[in-house]
Amino acid sequence: MRLTGVHLLLTYTCNLECEHCFVWSSPWQPGTMTVDGLDEIIRQSADLGSVEWLYFEGGEPFLLYPILLRGVREAAARGFKVGIVSNGYWATTARDGIEWLRPMQGLVHHLSVSRDSYHGRGQFCEQADNACAAADELGIPTGTIAIAAPETTSAGRAMGQLPNGESAVVYRGRAAVKLSPRAGERPLATFTECPCEDLREPGRVHVDPFGNVHICQGISLGNVFETPLARICAEYDPDAHPIVGPILRGGPAELIREHDVPHREFYGDACHACYEARVALRERYSAVLVPDQMYGVVEA
Repeated sequence: MRLTGVHLLLTYTCNLECEHCFVWSSPWQPGTMTVDGLDEIIRQSADLGSVEWLYFEGGEPFLLYPILLRGVREAAARGFKVGIVSNGYWATTARDGIEWLRPMQGLVHHLSVSRDSYHGRGQFCEQADNACAAADELGIPTGTIAIAAPETTSAGRAMGQLPNGESAVVYRGRAAVKLSPRAGERPLATFTECPCEDLREPGRVHVDPFGNVHICQGISLGNVFETPLARICAEYDPDAHPIVGPILRGGPAELIREHDVPHREFYGDACHACYEARVALRERYSAVLVPDQMYGVVEA
């Protein structure tokens, strides 16, 4: 497995609790990357020799501003292209946004800002716009992430009919619970492949605060604090992986069939069927389907 991108999930905590969130982020969700963990993940990414991009994500990465800034500086110093994904809550005004971003000027190659109805209207849209305006002022390239309501793609509507600039909901994580009832359902038998990820040669992975390497959110290939990332990549055997293998052989439908998972006949999409199957399989594959945060389990 040859990686060109590593996405660091700095925290599972977020100032918002969006219904469409893959990773169940919220103000109450714990899980924060340490300085030592950050440094180790960046070092291992550099050791691979093939990684071009490091992205800093969450949760909301700006909640860990000192850690984020340290990571951006270290990544840039090592020659990586640097990206950040944020909801822009920190840009109360465009001038405020400039102050948050100025220390990263010349270091960040792309800032992705979430801007849709799930993040709220009014104030939240203004903050996202302010963040983009601030980045533009500093010469930081920007893009927006917008997710359409489930009804937009229900009843068999095609992706090409989505509003311009918006993407469809992916029903995993919190979206599988909160939004799937509003989706148009399709037969399980039609979900014979993974439509979202290249599970054989992914090109990029997400690494969370605990060191878990996610090929897809909630499906781990190993832990960088226990096994070097280079070794995880070299030894990755997708066909032998207990979750990835069945999906490659026949999608979520095959994952459910091979593991004899209790199931329904209709789901919102392939990710919905896969996510529900993984929830049912967590006890059986406790080292692979991690961490609790990816499955909506909040520590008491």
